[in-house]
Formats: sequence, C-alpha cells, structure tokens
Amino acid sequence: MKLFKILLSVLFSVILTANAFAAEKWDMALAYGASNFHSANAAEFAKNVSEKSGGKLTIVTHPGGSLFKGGEIFRAVRTGQAQIGERFMSALGKEDPLLEIDSQPFLATSYDDAMKLYQASKPAIIKGLDQKGLVFLYAVPWPAQGLYSKKEINSVADLKGLKFRAYNSATIRMAELTGMAPTKIEAAEISQAFSTGAVESMITSPTTGKNSKIWENGVKYFYDIAAWFPKNMIVAHRGSWNKLDKATQKMIMEEAAVAEKKGWALSKKGNVADKKALADAGMKVGKVNSALESHFKKVGATMAEEWKKKAGDRGASVLAAYN
Repeated sequence: MKLFKILLSVLFSVILTANAFAAEKWDMALAYGASNFHSANAAEFAKNVSEKSGGKLTIVTHPGGSLFKGGEIFRAVRTGQAQIGERFMSALGKEDPLLEIDSQPFLATSYDDAMKLYQASKPAIIKGLDQKGLVFLYAVPWPAQGLYSKKEINSVADLKGLKFRAYNSATIRMAELTGMAPTKIEAAEISQAFSTGAVESMITSPTTGKNSKIWENGVKYFYDIAAWFPKNMIVAHRGSWNKLDKATQKMIMEEAAVAEKKGWALSKKGNVADKKALADAGMKVGKVNSALESHFKKVGATMAEEWKKKAGDRGASVLAAYN
C-alpha cells in the first residue's frame, strides 16, 4: 500500500509537470492595425509558433492597440500583463539610450547600413532588455523616414513654427533644432491630429502615410529625405518565457529569425510601393532642395553628438563597431 502511494505521488507530480508545459496562452500586444505589415508579420509569426508548439503554446494577437496602446505595451510586457508585445524601439530612449540609435538622423540611410547598425547594436540591446526581465525575439525596420507637410517646403524659413507630429525624443529634438513646434502623437492618432489641425507636418515612413490615408487630411507633400530606418521589436516577458520547455523556446527563436527576415523584405518592398501609393493618391513625392538637405544633415550631426554623450561608453562601443 505504501509503495502504491509513492508511485501515485510520483505519477501525480509527472502529470503536474507535463501540464505546466502543456497549454500556455500568450496575449501579443500590437500597436498598429492588422493590415500594417508589422502586424501582419507578427500575426504570421504567432500562427506559426502556435501550430509548431504541439499544443504547448498559443499566441493570440491583439492589433491596433486593442489590448494596450502603443505607449503602454513595453511596461505591460515587463510586468507580465501581456506575455509578448511589439514596441517602436526608439520611443524607449528613456529606458535605454541604445534603443534610439536607429533614429539618429542620417546615421544609416540605406537598408544595408540599417542592417549593419542593427548588428552592431543588437548584443548590447539584448543585454539591456534581459536586465529588465525581457527576452528579445526580433526586430524589423520601417521604410525610410520622410517629411510630410500640408504646405510646400522650399526653405528653412518654411519650417519655422510648423506644427509637427513627433513620436520619440529624436523627432522632438529634430523639431526643436529646425524651429518646428512638436506634439507627441501615437501612430493610431495621426489622422485625427491632422484633420483637427493639431499638426500639419511629420517625419515618418511612406507606409504610415499610406495606411492612415494621410492625403485625406490635407497633407499634399512627401519629401523623401531617408532620414533613418527606425525599428519595431518583439519582446517577451521573462517569467512567461521560463515556463516554456527548452524545445519550445528554441522553436520560437527559429520562427523569430524567419519573421525578422521576412519583415525586412516586406519593409524594402513597402519603401518603394508605398511611395508610389502616395503619389497615386495625388500627393507630390520628391526630394528637398540642397539647402534644406544640408540643414537637415547639420541638425543630424548636432543630434548625434548629443546622443553620444547620453549613451556613454556603451553607445561609443556600438558606434565603433558600426563604423
């Protein structure tokens, strides 16, 4: 009888252990609408992981800020309110200055340079996130950032006092250095901000402009300045991650690598197709003149020096690896 009780206890423990790994459910918080290429890519990643986990993990996506708004997602994942989520990296500069390295103006102005900068900064960024209880999975860039405006911009004087939509400390600082008046607005609120006159210009990707149908709100100009290639990253809560067995963790990392590769390809495609969509909608798509280009690059140089001081030795090491 005693032996039977021991065997029963062991069997019960085995069942409990198996169940602990058997059916985890993760809620994935996404800031952008379901049709956005970042969200679509994340949805495919979630689907692939769920299917390949053998029933051990189901990831449910919540696009469009339906679970948490963009500005709330990072904290929600850190605290375990969401097990996994996507966040615009450079909006987190106060958490870690290295997270805004991809939004330093004109530091990386091509996809090749953007990848090189990513590889140079990735180890330090992963380490920083790990210290915050987060597991880094993958990152995907937006297409090159361009300047949108309701009115034509031909000189530095045209920028003065322009009501400008900012989305991180880099865009706020850029506005300040060019004489524009910044207001921080999340992507989901862009259309409303332009339609109400709260802003009349912004720097963002052609994809964001296309998805928000920005031309319907009086925005007539897109200047292709290719200022930087900011990224979205997918991170998971460390406590939730540790509940998974090693095989599932390995599979997730493999699927993350697949999603990252596909995401970069989608971004490159959008960098061309979405500028065409803006033009097809009647917007004037082109370059700024040489005087404005020179002005923006001087502003970028100033911001780079300021960022180096803020990022310290870690930032210097990343820049050395990049250069």
